[in-house]
Parts: sequence; C-alpha cells; structure tokens
Amino acid sequence: MSTVAARIHAHKRQIVLAHGGGGQMTDELVRDLMLPRLTNDALARLGDAAVLDVGGVQLAFTTDSSVVHPLEFPGGDIGRLAISGAVNDLAVCGAEARWISLGLILEEGLSTEVLRRVVDSIAATAAEAGVEVATGDTKVVARGQADGLYVNTSGIGVVRPGLRLGFEFVQPGDVVLLSGTIADHGMAVMLQREDQSALRSQLESDVAPINRLIRLLIEAAPDVRFMRDPTRGGLAGVLADLAERTGFRVEVDEELIPMRKATLYACEMLGIDPLDVANEGKVLAVVPPEQAEAAVEAMRSHERGREAAAIGRIGEERDGVCVLTTDVGGQRVIQKPYGEQLPRIC
Repeated sequence: MSTVAARIHAHKRQIVLAHGGGGQMTDELVRDLMLPRLTNDALARLGDAAVLDVGGVQLAFTTDSSVVHPLEFPGGDIGRLAISGAVNDLAVCGAEARWISLGLILEEGLSTEVLRRVVDSIAATAAEAGVEVATGDTKVVARGQADGLYVNTSGIGVVRPGLRLGFEFVQPGDVVLLSGTIADHGMAVMLQREDQSALRSQLESDVAPINRLIRLLIEAAPDVRFMRDPTRGGLAGVLADLAERTGFRVEVDEELIPMRKATLYACEMLGIDPLDVANEGKVLAVVPPEQAEAAVEAMRSHERGREAAAIGRIGEERDGVCVLTTDVGGQRVIQKPYGEQLPRIC
C-alpha cells in the first residue's frame, strides 16, 4: 500500500487534525458519521445556524467551539473569537443576535490574569455586538488535558421577516460580494507561532462581530440571496460550496479579491494559498445585480467593510464549479481544501 493510500485508510479509522479544517475531510466526517445518526429537518440544511419556527417566530440557533492556539494573538484572543463566531453565524442567517451562552473549559495551571483578560474581551465584544451573555458553565480539567482554555458559545437570534436566504434562491447573473480583505486572521495566528517578528508586527486578525455591517447590507440589498462568513476552509471553501450546492458556475476575478500586501507575502513565504485561509470578520454575499452597487456602498460605510468589493458573478453554465480568473489572465478551478493547512486557528 502506498504512503498516500495508507494515510487515507488511516483517516477512515481515526480522527486527525485535518478533520477540523472545514474542508473535504470535515464534509466527509459530517456526511458519513454524524448525519446518518443525527439527521433531522433542521440539521439537514447544514447552515451556519439552524432556523427554527417557535410559535410563528423564526429563531436562529447556533453553537461553536474555539480552540485557537495561542490564546492571545495580534488583533484578538479566544474570547473575542468565540463571541464573534456565534454572532456572525447568526447574522449570515439573517438573524439579529440576542443571547449567547458561554462554556469555559479551563486547564489546571492557567494564569488567572490571562483568564481575566479573556473574560474582559468577551464582555467588550458582546457589548460591541449588542448581545447578552445569558447563561454559562465552567469546568476545570487536570494539567495536560486541555491547552489552557477552550471556549464554547451558543447563540440565539430572531430572524428578520421576509428574508429568503439559501443556495436555492441564487440565480444566474447575481453578483458575488466580499466585505473586505481575506486571510488576515489565519496568517496573524500562524505567524504568532513562528519566529517572524518583523512581519508579525504588520499583521492583525480581522476577528470582529459583523452583525451591524450585515444589517446595513440587508437594508441596501433586501433581496440578498445568500450569506456566509468564510471561516474554516476560507474563501475557497465557501465559493466551492456555493457552486456545488447551487449547480451553477461561479466566476470570480482574482484581481478583485481584496488582500493586504503583508498577508499575501506571509502566505507566499509559507507556501499557503490565501483563498484557503480562515477569516473571522468577513461576509461573502450573493445579491441581485441591480442591488449590488448599493450593497457594496453600504458595507463600505461601516468601519469593518471599507474594502468591500464585488468579486464575481453567478454564471449561466450548470456545471457546479467555481472558476477563478487569475491576475495573469489564466483560469483555475477553485476547490474546497482537502484537510487543514493551519490547525488550531479558530
């Protein structure tokens, strides 16, 4: 058996880090192991949040666990990451986030000063997003049984009436929008682990709650078809999923994708495709062409969306692939990452 075949066979028998990367291996784990045992109508949609009808009111319900290493990084920390992740997952489902639950798993030996800073960050980020931490739980495990601190957040929000969001509403001619630069979070965390102090000083994570930016987007483009925050699996993961799930060709122009020079340099230095790298304060949206310009301007009016741009369109072809036109005029197919190049970044 070849080395590659042996690795694939091993991945079928045990969990590896790549199963957590948000790419093809994550999809296989969910599809083959989770869904057959747990599936129901709410779960089967596999959205960023489940949308549930409760007495005629649509509520969005989401949960997320943060295991980032290190706990603090340029631009944020595990607390800001945890609150932002829950809020943003609700927002891209068209929901106004209201309440968050907070679960903390602390490792014996964790500095109380670090914990104090993280909890202060949680409080500040919740206030920024306009949500309340309504309930929580704390557990402590022995040394070596966790990496300092793990955080779980669940969130509940009220879905805005009249929105029709989903892959099934995307149509040919629709415009693909992105709220800002890509790959900043993943590379900021990765470089914090590397001996690259000069470059590290130029990079900060984009981690932030973007529910207010998304509210502006919805007000400017009330017929928005689809939204998602490109976290694990990066922009490539969302674009590939968009093409596959709609069945249409998605056409994207590399020159139109916003990216900081320092981030691009870091990706090139480490041999990483920036399209595969996680973001924690961005939204990708698909809107009707007649509402695209207003949507971009609305996002640019928010401090988190200054570099928002239209980066592509939904094509007529029904081949379910995403095609990127490169900056030198060539084309390549965008695929979901198979595993995970940067573990423990969210």
